[in-house]
Amino acid sequence: MAGHTEALSGLAGQVDWVAAPPARQAYHILHFAFVAAPVIAGLDKFFHLLVDWDRYLAPWIANLSPIPAHSLMLIVGIIEIAAGLIVAVRPRIGAWIVFAWLCGIIINLLTFPGFYDIALRDFGLSLGALALARLSSDFAA
Repeated sequence: MAGHTEALSGLAGQVDWVAAPPARQAYHILHFAFVAAPVIAGLDKFFHLLVDWDRYLAPWIANLSPIPAHSLMLIVGIIEIAAGLIVAVRPRIGAWIVFAWLCGIIINLLTFPGFYDIALRDFGLSLGALALARLSSDFAA
């Protein structure tokens, strides 16, 4: 009978976050989101399955770059993947990196017309990353 009790207590440990207080649940939701979103967006810079990411690069940044715009976006993808992986293992640090990265993206998008709606969406995402950074001080292991 002891074996059954151990199995049940092990299962309870795995679903504790479902019954956790709202702040802890919010932390887990944001932690998952800010691992998945940067990694998915970063990988898609290589495959363009979601969107042609190159069109979001401000022309003035492309003109300043010594490398072609597409190559620059591949570097952006690598940085985004790395940021997501840092959030996975060190959310207290990684969330601040993602927050700063999103602020840079917002500045990029506000410097040329046509993408103000995306800048607004990214502002909302940046607030989520900021919330994760703050919650990580209490909930990150």
